[in-house]
Amino acid sequence: MYFRRAAQRRYEEPVLLCHGLAANRHTFDFEPPYSLSHALAEAGFDCFIVEWRGIGGSRPPPRGRRWPDVTVDDIVAQDGPALIDLALARTGARRAFWVGHSLGGLVGYAVAQGAYADKLAGLLALGAPVFFPPDRLIRQLIHAGNRASWPRGLRNEWLSRTLAPFLGYVTLPLSDVIINPKHIPPAIQRKVYANMMASMSRNVLRQFRDWIDHDAFRSFDGSVDWRAGLSGLTLPVLVMGGSQDRLAPPKNLRAQFELVGSPDKHLYIFGCERGDKMDYGHGDLLFGTGVAQEVHQEVRTWLASHATPWTAPTEAPTSA
Repeated sequence: MYFRRAAQRRYEEPVLLCHGLAANRHTFDFEPPYSLSHALAEAGFDCFIVEWRGIGGSRPPPRGRRWPDVTVDDIVAQDGPALIDLALARTGARRAFWVGHSLGGLVGYAVAQGAYADKLAGLLALGAPVFFPPDRLIRQLIHAGNRASWPRGLRNEWLSRTLAPFLGYVTLPLSDVIINPKHIPPAIQRKVYANMMASMSRNVLRQFRDWIDHDAFRSFDGSVDWRAGLSGLTLPVLVMGGSQDRLAPPKNLRAQFELVGSPDKHLYIFGCERGDKMDYGHGDLLFGTGVAQEVHQEVRTWLASHATPWTAPTEAPTSA
């Protein structure tokens, strides 16, 4: 867990910033103006940035547990609630906002269907697909990743750090699956690939393969249908995505938005049609040249409109 304190606290609820698959805390805690944690801290929100188990600075698993055995279910049942408890205890707040990119948004959807739903003031899902498009290339890539992850996991950060110095000078094959290369400055591409990429456990990749093969969003054993559970959500929800995101296409985001049962829900698809500077892919929602004025602005506005103004506690008067 990483804590970025508000420059001057203005809101009671802290914001939980949750990264996606093959990523780490730098998803949201990067250098300004690409860092959402910096932007929200300046706006008056205390921010808690997570690294899921097995990622970055997280501690090794206890005896009897292995990192390759980790599933999304573990993150939903244990890591998400622990994140909420820590943020509320640290700030004294009653509820928190959840902001998740890709897998981080999916975990938020699942957590909001459980016992911790009342501890969330709102959920912002950024490029988080609950429907999986019949994209042959994406299916081939996830199957290749599953094969490469045997027997423990996929250490893709080794490859990304090797390739990072060349980005911006050459466009990597298949890069358009996750970003619009024209939307992210070359220097930022190099820093992202050198610092943000992280390993993926074998079981998490197996779970993603199940979702993509069967167009499902469910638990590892298939017993819990988290997609069906979206209709029962009551907390405020903001669904966001990119106009050219192949992992979370606009058509699927609109279907996702319709499925969410909350009476307070909004949908933003960032891109030229909305009046934005450029069309957005999957990673551009975090590191595109216009994120500060476009994505961050919408996130700040939505959070501020749903947050509780914070008043510093007054000290009890001392007796004479």
